Amino acid sequence: MHALYCDHHIIELPPNHSFPIAKYRLIRERLLAEKTLRPEDLLEPTLADPRDICLVHTGEYWARLSAGTLAADMIRRLGLPWSESLVRRSRASVQGTLTAARIAIREAVAINLAGGTHHAFSDRGEGYCVLNDIAIAIRVLQHDHWMQRMAIIDCDVHQGNGTAAIFAEEPDVFTFSIHGANNYPRHKVPGTLDIDLPDGTGDDEYLRALEPAVSRILAEFRPGLAFYVAGADPHAGDRMGRLRLTHAGLRRRDELVLGACREAGIPVVITMGGGYGKNLDDTVEAHCNTVRAARALFDPFPAATPAP
Repeated sequence: MHALYCDHHIIELPPNHSFPIAKYRLIRERLLAEKTLRPEDLLEPTLADPRDICLVHTGEYWARLSAGTLAADMIRRLGLPWSESLVRRSRASVQGTLTAARIAIREAVAINLAGGTHHAFSDRGEGYCVLNDIAIAIRVLQHDHWMQRMAIIDCDVHQGNGTAAIFAEEPDVFTFSIHGANNYPRHKVPGTLDIDLPDGTGDDEYLRALEPAVSRILAEFRPGLAFYVAGADPHAGDRMGRLRLTHAGLRRRDELVLGACREAGIPVVITMGGGYGKNLDDTVEAHCNTVRAARALFDPFPAATPAP
């Protein structure tokens, strides 16, 4: 099982910035230390080609982003200060998801230890999302005739408004989001299927809503490839989540989505999505649990041979 990671994911942010940039390094370190991932499982993405980026994003937005000439209000909506390292980070995240998609088509599953930037629209970014990695990956796969019919299963606590807008008129892309009804974004762009959850939703209610939706998508839409946004932010300890899932509940969520894809024979790309725990370790642990679930379901290590 392969995972994509690179040091471009870590950039310098102002002191006390609300985005937990350190989580990406900590996820990688924990998974390697516990041997859920081995060094040979990790691949380093290159930087996404601007031609691929512009299959989704407007030429004007890309030109201003890459040159550092975005208007102040656009930078404010991003929630991240512009820098050359931010552009590199965003391009690496896009390429990580695209490379993971190509691997998953061959190997049934692959993981980007970043990505899931679902608030980026074609002409702007917002909500810490600069480029829409999943949308770009889908458009490249379609353009290159790798795959046409794909589904997005977005379990981040925030609705994937940018992704829904990008694919609003595309019947070959199913956009599903299960999210907090009263959470960001205030204006939610309708996707193919949306489930709005009230504040305080816990494990059982969440899973009862999720299971039939995933079953329906895989059975009726029959995508050739699924993209799973495995946000850690439905966790009860998340600063921005407003839901009340436990670590055990999030692990069951991961097993539900990934197990359904495996059972249906549909390859799946996993992206991390958001996570803003009051305790950073809660966010890291939730993300690591997603990778552990994928390892157990798709590529378990052989059992140790008993000593003679």
